[in-house]
Amino acid sequence: MATTIAPPVSSQSGGISQKPLPSTLYLNTLILLASSATFAFAQRSLSASPLLDASLERKNLPWLVLTLVLGIAFCFGQYAVWLQLRAQGLYLATNPNSSFFYVLTAVHALHLIGGILALTFVIGRLLVRRSPLRRSFLENTAIYWHFMGVVWLYLFLLCRLKL
Repeated sequence: MATTIAPPVSSQSGGISQKPLPSTLYLNTLILLASSATFAFAQRSLSASPLLDASLERKNLPWLVLTLVLGIAFCFGQYAVWLQLRAQGLYLATNPNSSFFYVLTAVHALHLIGGILALTFVIGRLLVRRSPLRRSFLENTAIYWHFMGVVWLYLFLLCRLKL
């Protein structure tokens, strides 16, 4: 797959070469899409019932935990991508494209961490039944999580373009 994140870079021989995207980005994309699917499974089942009862919550808790684990795996995967880019000689200030890549993916990761915190709150509320979880909070967390997946797909496709 000959995709790039940087514009042509002069090589020592005077020719033009392009740096390929690390393969971990493709894995990260699959991880984030899978996390969106697992959240959708949990959300669909929880939204179908007018009341959040204990049996329904226990049934869907593994889907929410799996979503959380996949979200955390995505963040660690992004860190691995940055390390791979550094090993290729692409740093934040190497060129405008690498700067945009680092900044956009870092901002996306920070927003995803916000989603991870919200999801952790949802899971905590479902585990500790002292105070009820508002259905609107679950739905808003799901919307935010799915939006982060859509934003990532856009960023990923943008990175694949040879600009």
